[in-house]
Amino acid sequence: MTIAEWPEVGPVPSSMRAVTFREFGPPEVLRMEMMPTPEPKSNEVLVRVAAVSVGRLLDLVARSGNHPYAHFVFPHILGADHSGVVAALGSGVLSVQVGDKVATLPPIFPEDDEMARSGFSELSPALEIIGTHRQGAYAEYVAVPAVNVRTVPEGMTPQEASAVVLSGSVAMNQFNRIGGIAQGTRVIVPGATSALGSTTALLARHLGGEVIVTSRSEEKRQKLRDLGFNHVLDVADENFADQARAAFGGNGAQVIVDNLGDEATWRRGFDALAPGGTVVSSGAFLGLEVPVNLKRLYSLGQRVVGVRTGNLTSLDNLWTHVNAGFRAVVDRSFPLERAAEAHRYVEAGENVGRVTLYVE
Repeated sequence: MTIAEWPEVGPVPSSMRAVTFREFGPPEVLRMEMMPTPEPKSNEVLVRVAAVSVGRLLDLVARSGNHPYAHFVFPHILGADHSGVVAALGSGVLSVQVGDKVATLPPIFPEDDEMARSGFSELSPALEIIGTHRQGAYAEYVAVPAVNVRTVPEGMTPQEASAVVLSGSVAMNQFNRIGGIAQGTRVIVPGATSALGSTTALLARHLGGEVIVTSRSEEKRQKLRDLGFNHVLDVADENFADQARAAFGGNGAQVIVDNLGDEATWRRGFDALAPGGTVVSSGAFLGLEVPVNLKRLYSLGQRVVGVRTGNLTSLDNLWTHVNAGFRAVVDRSFPLERAAEAHRYVEAGENVGRVTLYVE
């Protein structure tokens, strides 16, 4: 995999290269063109982009026209979680300096509404996302709120930084919402080869959890073993719950993070859930409705928790571990001008971990 370089910054040009789309459709609607370089507003920074993640919902589904809450003004630039070098500062910015290497969390949170005051700013109806509600980072430059960027530790690559900043923040918020992961917490992560799934599983292990990961593909299960996971199962196996309990020494899972929404996977996961256990959901790209046995739920004191995305608190929690060496998996990286090819690769489901674009 080509490792992107952190770019040098100098005078900011008036125009830049960007991958845009002017209509919904297949990957071929993406094209490179020249666009005006954005100017940072008050409390914003201009980032010279080094790498940007390719996301399923925020990029592929959005490009197809099926994003559930996006209304684009064409031409639009995709690109949410990204890394780069600060090229210019808007007024009032004191947290970073020009030349700092940074990663950006894409949700933009309102500072003062009911959800923000209650500690759930990511649930605000006024939430915006870079690359969805405003122009994104499939470009040489992007303007973002200074509060959303974090300086990158020495030795971290641009691809690593863009891969971990959103997925890691979502995973950390999933764990924060249920009281955290302690040493020995029994965790199952179905579909652990996706960008979010792999990061969730790695973070649970990093925090001390005992982790079972799953994939329906033997080839991908081998890649999970190569990542050092000892308990790698096929959730499609009808004996999955028994196998999971055996791996946990006869106990059920205390936490299941199911970001899939597949009915059979959900059912088998619940069969493996311990009394008092929690299922966390932050995605449903395989299905929107799953069965819940309410008698079992209340009899065993189990719960289901939905977590939309990360927030600034989970970003700060995550970045403590990033500074200590935590990393997400980068599967493959494509140059920006091959964005359509990267979209086709992710659509095919071939990746294990995050796919990124790099900007030369």
